[in-house]
Amino acid sequence: MPKSTRPAAPAPLPPRATVRLQLHRDFPFAAAAAQVPYLAALGISHVYASPILKARAGSTHGYDVVDPGCVNPELGGEDGLRALVATLRAHGMGLVVDIVPNHMAVGSPENPYWLDVLEWGRASPYAEFFDIDWDATDPALRGRLLAPFLGAPYGEALDRGELRLHFDAVSGRFSCAYFDNRFPIAPTRYPALLRLGGEALAAAARDFRAALAGRAGGRRERFDAACRRFAQEAAGGGPLAEALAGLYARFAPDSAEGRQRLHYLLERQPYRLAFWRTAADEINWRRFFDVSELAGVRVELPAVFERVHATTLRLYAEGLIDGVRVDHVDGLADPRAYCRRLRRALAQAAKQRPADAPAGRAWLVVEKILAATEHLPADWQTDGTTGYSFMNSVGALLHDPAGEAPLARLWSEVTGRSAQFEDEERAARRRIPKELLGADFNACAHALHTIARRDPRTRDCTLLAIRRVLAELLVQFPVYRTYADARGRNAGDAALMQGVIAATAAQCRPADRWVLEHVDRWLGGEPPEAAPGITGRRLRLRAIGRFQQLSAPTAAKSVEDTAFYRHGKLLSRNEVGANPAQFALSPAEFHAEARARRRHFPDALLATATHDHKRGEDLRARLAVLSELPEAWRQQLERWRLQNAPLRPAAGPDAADECMLYQMLVGIWPAGATPPDAATLAVLRERLGGWQLKALREAKRHSHWSEPNLEYEAACADFLAALLDPARAADFLAGLHGFAARIAPAGAVNSLLQTLLRLGTPGVPDLYQGCEFWDQSLVDPDNRRPVDWPVRAAALADAAADAELLAAWPDGRLKQRLIARMLELRRADPALFARGDWRELAVLGRWSAQVFAAVRVREGRCVLLAGLRLATGLLIGGEQSLVPPTAVWGDTRLKLPGRLAGLRWRSVLDAGLPPLTGATIPAGALFARWPVAVLAGGG
Repeated sequence: MPKSTRPAAPAPLPPRATVRLQLHRDFPFAAAAAQVPYLAALGISHVYASPILKARAGSTHGYDVVDPGCVNPELGGEDGLRALVATLRAHGMGLVVDIVPNHMAVGSPENPYWLDVLEWGRASPYAEFFDIDWDATDPALRGRLLAPFLGAPYGEALDRGELRLHFDAVSGRFSCAYFDNRFPIAPTRYPALLRLGGEALAAAARDFRAALAGRAGGRRERFDAACRRFAQEAAGGGPLAEALAGLYARFAPDSAEGRQRLHYLLERQPYRLAFWRTAADEINWRRFFDVSELAGVRVELPAVFERVHATTLRLYAEGLIDGVRVDHVDGLADPRAYCRRLRRALAQAAKQRPADAPAGRAWLVVEKILAATEHLPADWQTDGTTGYSFMNSVGALLHDPAGEAPLARLWSEVTGRSAQFEDEERAARRRIPKELLGADFNACAHALHTIARRDPRTRDCTLLAIRRVLAELLVQFPVYRTYADARGRNAGDAALMQGVIAATAAQCRPADRWVLEHVDRWLGGEPPEAAPGITGRRLRLRAIGRFQQLSAPTAAKSVEDTAFYRHGKLLSRNEVGANPAQFALSPAEFHAEARARRRHFPDALLATATHDHKRGEDLRARLAVLSELPEAWRQQLERWRLQNAPLRPAAGPDAADECMLYQMLVGIWPAGATPPDAATLAVLRERLGGWQLKALREAKRHSHWSEPNLEYEAACADFLAALLDPARAADFLAGLHGFAARIAPAGAVNSLLQTLLRLGTPGVPDLYQGCEFWDQSLVDPDNRRPVDWPVRAAALADAAADAELLAAWPDGRLKQRLIARMLELRRADPALFARGDWRELAVLGRWSAQVFAAVRVREGRCVLLAGLRLATGLLIGGEQSLVPPTAVWGDTRLKLPGRLAGLRWRSVLDAGLPPLTGATIPAGALFARWPVAVLAGGG
C-alpha cells in the first residue's frame, strides 16, 4: 500500500494524475483541503476543480458564472483558494481549474455585466460583451434584446399585476420588479418618469436630464452621481417620499391606467420582457444550447477575452493554479484562435510565476467531443481533450461484437423502434433545430439570405429555400462543427463538407440544389476574404459563425439529449462522447488509438467518469456484459415484461421505456449475496426516479421539459415503485437479484480492466471524485452526490491482504487498491508513463480473445499491463469470484517479443507471485489471484 509522502518539490507539469472535485458551498475549498492528505497518499498529483469563479448563489456546479472577475465567495473566496493551494503545495500537489469562456449566467440580478446591458442597451460598455444581434430582422427587437424570463405571457403577467414599478432606496434606481427579479429602467427614461410624480420630483427630473446631456463619455458617471443624490434626498422622507408614493400610484397594477402606463414605459426599454417560451422562436442573443439563463459571451473580441480571463491568468501568474480545462470549446466563434490566444496569454503570465511554482508550461485541455474519424487539430496548441474519446474507446473495448445483432433484433421486436442509432439521430436532428433552437436557426438562415440578396446572381435564392437546405445540412452533419474562418475551410473540413453536401443534395428537393451550391460556397467553400468588399466579407464571416455555432448545439441536443434517451439497444454505449452506432472496438483498434495518442497528444486527459456522464463507469461496465449474453438477456427481458404486466399502469410506460428501465435496474443493483433491504430499495427508488423523469423528458417522445406529460410520468413512477415493492413484486425482485448477481463479477472484471487502462495508457489519468470505489451513479445530479471521504481514507490506510479485498470485492476496496498501486508505480517512474512507448502483446491459445495485453517501454524500463475482457465464459457460474480457476486457461499465454523475452517480470499487484521469465507467460500464472496484471520488467 502506498505511504503518504510529502515531496519537497511541487509536482511538475503536465499532471501525473488528477482528481476531479465538484466544488460548491457545501463542499468549498476548505472541504477540498481536508481531503488532500488522502489524495496525496492515493498518488494524485493535481486536484482538477470545477469552476472557481463567482457563480450564481447556490450553484452546485459553478458553470453559471456571474462575475469572472473574482473567486467565488461561496467556496471561500480568494483566501480560501490560497489556503487550499498551500495545503496542496505542502503535499507536493498542484491545482488545475475549469474555466467557462463560452457563457455567463443571466436572468437574475447577480450579473453586473448583464444588468448594465439591460439598463443602457447599446450604450453599455458591455453591449458587445454578450453575443447579441442588435440589428435583428424583427422590428420589435431592433436595437433591443429579448428578455424571456417571465413565467407567463407578457400580457397575462401585466394584467395580473406581477410586473410592478420598483425604486431601490439604496441605489436610487428604478426597475421593473417581477417577483424577486429586477429589470432596470433605462436612464434615458428617468426625466419623463419623474415628471409624472409632479412638482416635488421635477427638480430630480431636471437633475437627471442634465446628467444625461452632453458628451456620452461622462454620462454614466453623472447618472450614477444623480442616482446617489436622489437616494439621499428620498431617504429624508417628507414631500419627496410622498411624491414617490404618488408616482407608484400612477403605475398601480390594480388599475388599467397604471398597467397601461407601465406597459408604455417597458416598451421603451433596451429589452423586451417576454414569456420564457418565446425564446426558442425569437431570442436574438446566443445561449448555451437552449438554456435562456446562460448567455453566450463574445470571447473572440480581445477586450472581452481579457475581461473573462483576467482573474484566471493572474492566479496562474501567482503560481496558485497550474493549468486549465476549457469548457465547451465548440461553443466559441473560433476555437482555434481562442486556444492559441489563451496559450500565448498563459505563456506571458508564466514569466511572472514564482520560482517555487510547478515547473513546465501550463497544462491546457479542452472539452470537445470528437467523431470517430475526427482529430483534434494540433495547431490549436492544446495538450488534448478532456477524455471523452478515451471513455468511448475503453467502453467499446468491453463489448462483445457478436452481441450486437441479437440485441438489435431484441430491441426492435420488443419496442417496434429502429435498432439503428442513426435513425434516431436523424429524426432528432430534423426536429431539434426548429423546435428548441428555432431562433438560432432563423438567424443563420437570415444571415445566408442577406448574402443572397446582395448579388443579382443569387437574389432569387429565397429564404424558404435556404431554410430547407440549411435544415437538411444539419441532418446530414456527422460532427459537432467545422472551423472555417476568413481563409475558408481547412483540408479536413473541406473533405467533410464534400460528403455532407453530397448527402444533402441526395435528400433535398432537386429545385433547391442550386441554392445548396451557393450555401456551400457562403459557408466557407469559398474563402470569405475573397468576397467583394468589406461588407461582403463581414456578412460571410457572420453566416459562417452562425452556422458553426448552430451545428454544435444541434448535435448535442439531438444526440446526447434526445437520441441517447430513445435508443436502448444497450445503454452502456449511450454515453457522452460515444457513438452508439459503434457497438464494440477490437483490441487492435484500441492499441492503434493508444499509439496515436502517445504520438500526438501524450498529455491528454483520460476519463471514464465525469460530472456530465449519463451512467457511472462501473454501471456501464456491468451492462456491457449483456453483449456477451444476448440470449440470456432476451429470456430475462421477456420473462419480466410478462411477469410485471399486471403492475404496469395503462398510461405507461411503453415498451421502450420499460426495457430501458430494466437495464438500469440491472446496472445499478447492489452487488453481493444479500438482496437489498427496505431502506436500500427506498434509496434506489428515489435515485432511479430522478433518472427516469429526466430520461422521459429528454427523449421528447411522451413528455418534454417545456410540456410535461404528467399522466405518463406518474404512470412510469408508479410502475417503478411497484417493481421495487417486495409486497407487490417479490418474484421479480428475486429474479432481478439473481440475474444481477450472475453478471456482476464479469462486470467488476470489466471495471478493473477499464481502470487499469485509464491508469496505464498514454495520457493523464483522471479520477472522478469518489470513483475509487465502484461507481454505479446515474445522470446528474445523481453523479454529483456527496462522497464519503473518511471511508475511502480508512480503506486506503487499511493493510488488509489482497485476498481479503478480492473476497469482499463488492465493497469497492479492491478497485481502490488497484488505483493506489498503479499511481504508486506512476509516481516512481513518471517518465515511463508520460512518454513511454505503447506496444501490443500477442496472446496465444484457447482463451486468447479474452486477454488484453500491452507493455509500456522507455529507455530499457518496462511495465506490462494485462487483463481479462469478455470474461463470462471464464468465470464459474453461480460463484462470485473474479478470478478464473487456473486449470480453465489451458494453453492460453502471452508471447513476449525480442528483448522482452529475456526479462524477469515482477508482479506489482501480487507480491506472492514468483518472478516470471521466458518468451511466453502462462495466463494461469498471470491471473492466479487478480483478474488484471501489472508486471515490472527487469534484467
